[in-house]
Amino acid sequence: MDIEDLTYKINGCAMKVHNALGNGFQEVIYQRCLAIELEKAGIRFRREVEQEIFYDGVVVGKRRADFVIEDILTIELKAFFNLEAAHLVQAKNYVVAYHFNIGLLINFGATSLQFKKIYNPKINKYRSSHEKRSDLLDE
Repeated sequence: MDIEDLTYKINGCAMKVHNALGNGFQEVIYQRCLAIELEKAGIRFRREVEQEIFYDGVVVGKRRADFVIEDILTIELKAFFNLEAAHLVQAKNYVVAYHFNIGLLINFGATSLQFKKIYNPKINKYRSSHEKRSDLLDE
């Protein structure tokens, strides 16, 4: 499946969840509901995927991505009224740590669903020519 088609389908799944629940729930509730919608849409995923973080060849910690989709992108979920720069940085760090070209940051906490594409600044092969060329994200 094309990466643009995949992100479109994921966005649709997230919108179904947000339309049904609105904002105000904890992140884990949205994560469980999104898993149901992804499964119904036939999208392969893994939840709470742990990744070792290296510094100078030494494991210095571990982090968990909320979802790894089709083994090609990550999803980081939030349930905040407003996204902050720290949330974007966290999502970017997962994309880089997992060596993916693209990730998604989805915020269910706002009145309207917030959906952002996060690009790996080291790899940009999935960027199409019509997209903005910012270092981190597209809206």
